[in-house]
Amino acid sequence: MHVVVCVKQVPDTTNVRINPKTNTLMREGVESIVNPFDEYALEEGLRLKDALGAKVTVVTMGPPQAAVVLREALARGADDAFLVSSRAFGGADTLATSYTLAQAIRKACGGKTPDLVLFGKQAIDGDTAQVGPGVSEFLGVPLVTYVKALEAKADGAFTVTTAMDDGEHVVEGRMPCVMTVLKEASTPRFAPLAGWMRAAKADIAVLDEKAVEADPVRIGLKGSPTKVVTIFPPPTKGGGEKVDARGDAAAGARAIADFLAKKGLVK
Repeated sequence: MHVVVCVKQVPDTTNVRINPKTNTLMREGVESIVNPFDEYALEEGLRLKDALGAKVTVVTMGPPQAAVVLREALARGADDAFLVSSRAFGGADTLATSYTLAQAIRKACGGKTPDLVLFGKQAIDGDTAQVGPGVSEFLGVPLVTYVKALEAKADGAFTVTTAMDDGEHVVEGRMPCVMTVLKEASTPRFAPLAGWMRAAKADIAVLDEKAVEADPVRIGLKGSPTKVVTIFPPPTKGGGEKVDARGDAAAGARAIADFLAKKGLVK
């Protein structure tokens, strides 16, 4: 069984900067972290390795600095890693990203489709939850989203529990498949010291647009039909006013009414 886990390096949410010319997130020089939801997807892949002897490959798309998240995945127990990186991929929307990752996944698997591809439910920088479903379309395999429990057998059969708006569902199927994973699925393991030492020496293959045999009009900004008109960080929240109405509820109510009136919220 071959499991591919897609992870993403995202800007720390406390330090988000926007490129005013391209309306895209600025990643270089910004402190980054591994997308938290991807840690749960990785753990599910490693659990399949522990239980069934699955091979776990991690893939990320990003600038050279994104190799850090791959080394962390290797330290935790992944078998190999691929960095999908080229300036030609810059500015990609979710469609172009999905296409590029699907091409890279096939390349990482020797031209074949892996048994299982795992994603976190979404990335905290874009919050679209579209790339996992997009990769399933480009790979031509079924999709199961919002997985909170996964059981698989060596023959490729699986049973998952998903958490949807209308409640939980039990889905049975057979691989190949793409799944997006919720944080309820498991608790990510820590990387042991020996794992970090091994990861530090590991070779990480870098795949550019030629390596993944990508159509140049389907990657990066050229392959992105979604155009961001404007983007900006949320405004900093201002301080409020504290009203102490202990012992005089009427005075407190008047103070609140006066505050709302000053804001033009009531007359």
